[in-house]
Amino acid sequence: MAQSTAKIDVFELDASDLTRSAINAVRASFGIVGIIGIALGLALLFWPGKSAVVVTALIGIYVLVAGIVRVGLGVFSRGISGGKRTLDILLGLVLIIAAVVALRNLSAAAATVLLIAMIVLGISWVVEGIIAFIESGKGSSRGWAITYGIISLLAGIAVLAWPGWTLVALAALAGITFIVLGILGVVRAFTFGKDVATSDS
Repeated sequence: MAQSTAKIDVFELDASDLTRSAINAVRASFGIVGIIGIALGLALLFWPGKSAVVVTALIGIYVLVAGIVRVGLGVFSRGISGGKRTLDILLGLVLIIAAVVALRNLSAAAATVLLIAMIVLGISWVVEGIIAFIESGKGSSRGWAITYGIISLLAGIAVLAWPGWTLVALAALAGITFIVLGILGVVRAFTFGKDVATSDS
């Protein structure tokens, strides 16, 4: 049992085990993706009538940025465990590849483009939700990580279960979810490691 727990702990993101620079890197990654998510959510809610190509481009850019941030966190954050960094890099690469596939096919038929975008978005939300659960750790911001994980997982499953919704319905669902996840991401950025005393190295 202890061995099983140790394997899971390798992937947890516990601020008390990190240096101040690693905590700042994690907080920055949460904040960047959160702010972009809020902006994208507002755009989708206030301009839902835009073409499928525009919606796909916005979603593709969001997933691409999220992937780059994850890879950057895995490569440059020296204070994070090797298991967690590997997980970040692998997730980031998957998101980048999915985003590139969606963005390179913007000239395809609108329905196909939208379907591709929603599948990419659904998969990314499911994966992000699972990662949030895994890395929630035992710190004071654990509740925010779990809340983020639940909403992300449920939204991803909903999108994958009904990818053929109308453009307006999908834009509204995606917009609301982006805003909620974005706000939670910003909250996680402000709360993660805030009460932990660490070294500057």
